[in-house]
Amino acid sequence: MADAPASSDMFDEIVMAEERFHGEGYQEGYAEGSHVGVVEGRRYGSLHGAKMGSEIGCYLGFALTWQCLLQKCTDEKNCKKIRALDSLIGMIQKFPYEDPTYDKLQEDLEKIRGKFKQVCSMLNIQSDFRIGTERSSLTF
Repeated sequence: MADAPASSDMFDEIVMAEERFHGEGYQEGYAEGSHVGVVEGRRYGSLHGAKMGSEIGCYLGFALTWQCLLQKCTDEKNCKKIRALDSLIGMIQKFPYEDPTYDKLQEDLEKIRGKFKQVCSMLNIQSDFRIGTERSSLTF
């Protein structure tokens, strides 16, 4: 009778092997997927963060350049342009660059884009920077 418990343990191991291997495979796959997800998420975030930074940097450089160009003009028409440029610069300076968890990040970016288009309209400049028939790499 001593052989009965040993043989039943052997059969239990065979029967439970599928469940055990399924569980182990799930744990290994979950760990690998988590690691790959973190790496992919970091790469995606870096890429899109760089694009956003490049876009906002372009807007800031544009606004500062035009602010310097219009500085000496004192008529009412140019004063409105300068106020709009100052508003754009202020929006860009308040933008939370270092807080990716900021709830209104996309909303604030859309406001900056809208203000940029408004300024371009006031300056009679195409906001997508088209040069001839081909598009520039500065298009956002």
